[in-house]
Amino acid sequence: MRMSMRRFTRLTNGFSKKVENHGHAVALYFAYYNFCRVHQSIRVTPAMEAGLTDHVWSAEELIALLPEQRAKKRGSYRPRQK
Repeated sequence: MRMSMRRFTRLTNGFSKKVENHGHAVALYFAYYNFCRVHQSIRVTPAMEAGLTDHVWSAEELIALLPEQRAKKRGSYRPRQK
């Protein structure tokens, strides 16, 4: 997993600053790995091999499962006065 996700290597711009964001990125990677990626050794996805699904999912199908999120209101960009 470390070889395929830049978030697990150091000194890059792809690292997660928040643990929550890191958890979401890992969950998304595992879902892609198990439902979208056809593995060379078994010639199907692990989810198909386990009988969880009958087809290879597209990235659009995977993204459609994510809950819709609203943008948070951001604070002021003015510098604080002391």
